[in-house]
Amino acid sequence: MYYIGIDLGGTNIAAGIVDEEGKIILKDSVPTLREREYPEIIKDMAMLCLKLIKDAGLDLSDIKSIGVGAPGTPDVKNGILIYANNLKFKNVPIRTEMQKYINLPVYIDNDANCAALAESVAGAAKGYENSITITLGTGIGGGIVFGGKVYSGFNGAAAEVGHIVIDYQGKMCTCGRRGCWEAYGSAPALIEQTQEAAKQNPDSLINKLVDNDLSKIDAKTAFDAAKQGDKTAKEVVDRYIKYVAEGLIDLINVFTPEVIVIGGGISKEGEYLLKPLREHIAKGVYAKDVPQTEIKIAMMGNDAGIIGAAMLGKQ
Repeated sequence: MYYIGIDLGGTNIAAGIVDEEGKIILKDSVPTLREREYPEIIKDMAMLCLKLIKDAGLDLSDIKSIGVGAPGTPDVKNGILIYANNLKFKNVPIRTEMQKYINLPVYIDNDANCAALAESVAGAAKGYENSITITLGTGIGGGIVFGGKVYSGFNGAAAEVGHIVIDYQGKMCTCGRRGCWEAYGSAPALIEQTQEAAKQNPDSLINKLVDNDLSKIDAKTAFDAAKQGDKTAKEVVDRYIKYVAEGLIDLINVFTPEVIVIGGGISKEGEYLLKPLREHIAKGVYAKDVPQTEIKIAMMGNDAGIIGAAMLGKQ
């Protein structure tokens, strides 16, 4: 049997047919055109699924279920997307709408939960019963898998790990609280930290790398300059890694998963990120004389949303 996974984003709807092992057999995408009403968007999701089945030479009877991963807060039990800001969705009955076109079980969950499930089934957390996957991106997203199943909380809103507070008098977060982890450990936070350091240190290699145009600074700039020996950039990177470590230490102290998987663009720094991160974590975790949580880089990349959504049908 096969499963279909849909990664519903603000820009594109990506979908794929996935086998029992989490391998994508065929995938395709269409523009979301998110300014439209939700029935039109969901119809396009259904039509994309039917096209994939046809293009793969399969029948509807070969597909066990459809899973949808979307940003926002889902009602997992009833198949409703309660709220998704970037899609302007509110209380959207995704399951009911999809089943107007395709008579199959339909499951939904948060996109970060789907990414975590993908890593658990086929990626860096494969073979582990308990894992947490975080994404260092526009915010800090998180998904928790316990006993091979996604943990969503009683109301489907669990694992908002980016809003762990690491400094209660700290920077204002977009959520309205101060000192949230993502206000320090997200990609925009790193960019802001790099820009501030470049302003204060005009001779830094950071400025040279962006031709003294601070608007060109991205989440790679400080790492690139640090690797070339720039002192200011090294300070930025070291401080940033400490911020990331603080949130991970909190997660480990509470959950002690076997592995934490790190995704997002910043994770591409690989061991340059992981080595000091592991050192900070080893010093900071409460329980030291026991087996320790492994820290790994995510493997599934852009396919995580499709694979994880598809695997909702195996939960």
